[in-house]
Amino acid sequence: MDVQIIDIPKITDPRGNLAVIEKDTIPFKMERVYYLFDVPSSSHRGGHAHKELQQLIVALSGSFDVVIDDGINKQIITLNKPDKGLLIPTMIWRELENFSSGALCMVVASHEYKEDDYIRNYDDFVALTRS
Repeated sequence: MDVQIIDIPKITDPRGNLAVIEKDTIPFKMERVYYLFDVPSSSHRGGHAHKELQQLIVALSGSFDVVIDDGINKQIITLNKPDKGLLIPTMIWRELENFSSGALCMVVASHEYKEDDYIRNYDDFVALTRS
């Protein structure tokens, strides 16, 4: 799988740390940023793949698990550091779960929202990855 954890540059200061995501931090042009918050620990988010969109997922606060799946292999990655981001390329199924209390999930996306870019049915996703 081409999924990878990347280091987000940070500036350490006695007054507090500063993390910076700029155009050279990620391998795509940022077109949209959104965040999830107040997610109940029993909830699942995601549950889809993208045909064109790439994402960087960051746990700004708290922790959560990202279940990634390329149609053959599954892996669970726990995000819990605001200076580490999970880079997810196209055609990777993702589900977010096990949100800690107060977790804040930021997503940096390569495209604006387009419903036709989503694959929301897992069986359709698997069929596409094997064709």
